[in-house]
Amino acid sequence: MKRFVQFSLLLAVGIVGLAFSRKAEPVHTVVEQPPPAQIRWYSWEEAVAACERSPRKIFVDVYTDWCGYCKRMDASTFTDSLVADYINKHFYAVKFNAEQQTAISYKGHTFAFQRNGTRGYHELAAALLDNKLQYPSFVYLDEQHNRITISPGYKAPDGLMRELRYVVGEHYKTIRFEQYNGQ
Repeated sequence: MKRFVQFSLLLAVGIVGLAFSRKAEPVHTVVEQPPPAQIRWYSWEEAVAACERSPRKIFVDVYTDWCGYCKRMDASTFTDSLVADYINKHFYAVKFNAEQQTAISYKGHTFAFQRNGTRGYHELAAALLDNKLQYPSFVYLDEQHNRITISPGYKAPDGLMRELRYVVGEHYKTIRFEQYNGQ
């Protein structure tokens, strides 16, 4: 019995010794991806107030929750670092849900949600888009909140950058975007 106890003790010590003598597993370094670039989105009211304090053009992304191309823009175009940095530097960016139900008072008028069939639309979205409710659509406003242009449809980062530069450079005052884009 004494030999069995000695053998068991020796075996236990050997197993413990092996457990601690193994080479450490190589550590795999996880390279973290930088977070996607982010646009500083303002509410309509915040953008108007900010523009009053420090004039800048306003970029309005008119979208709906059910719009697939709107979601694609959020996932790709608006997370592009060049796009995000450029918008943040030159615009107050507004993400405006065309079906939001919260009323907005602006320039002495109250814009409200209007039920239309199973859905509806916000009157401010309709006013910004000349009642052409197509999503996504982008509305560019100057520093006095006057509309510069409406740009409907999905935009890849390079296409949106051309539009942004056209507006920031105020080329719209002398040539149409189609001419500018063809240069």
